[in-house]
Amino acid sequence: MNQKVLVTGATRGIGREITKQLCALDFSVFATGRDRQLLDRLKKETGCQGAACDLSDAESVISLYTQAGEGLGSIDVLINNAGFNPGKRPVVEVDAAQLDASYAVNFRAPYLLCREALKEMGQRGRGHILNVVSTIARTSAPNYSAYCSLKYALHGFTLCLIKEARQVGVKVTGVYPGGTDTDFRAEERPDYLKPESAAQMIVQCINAPDDVVVHELVYRPMVESNF
Repeated sequence: MNQKVLVTGATRGIGREITKQLCALDFSVFATGRDRQLLDRLKKETGCQGAACDLSDAESVISLYTQAGEGLGSIDVLINNAGFNPGKRPVVEVDAAQLDASYAVNFRAPYLLCREALKEMGQRGRGHILNVVSTIARTSAPNYSAYCSLKYALHGFTLCLIKEARQVGVKVTGVYPGGTDTDFRAEERPDYLKPESAAQMIVQCINAPDDVVVHELVYRPMVESNF
């Protein structure tokens, strides 16, 4: 079956690789990201559909789901991959604006997209929602309080969503990749996961047998030991 997939955070890193791999497998993909130029390049490269979206705006998030559904015909799989890291700052230096920005992208946006997806998928009795969290939600780190806290929130929400979604036949997966060598971080880390490897794990999860639901997908580079 040709599945129809909405991917957020698709113009860079793991999201870009997810889009490329799914399109290569003949999935129909609607990709979104903030950078229109990078999104246009991805659309030309893969043949995916897509639209730029500011996920920090709640109304834009809801409109995005509607637009993707109209473009694809329906949405079988939602991949909440977008994330925002405000950078390394000790708690005493984090202001309200930085905290609000992290909340809007790292928690509110995926929450709203999950809500819209569950409404539609629940009516059909099938579908798959994947929230890309981070292994940081399974540990702690100084100077990452805003990012870490909101990833913990997304982790907790995903656990609740798993139980609600199963009642209407919808699969939910919390995805917890470890350190990945993308431009999400300032320094290069060739010893970390390649973005294409991190994406491949997610694609394999989507392609799991119909009678299998993966509730938690946790994976790390071999060098990572903070667990």
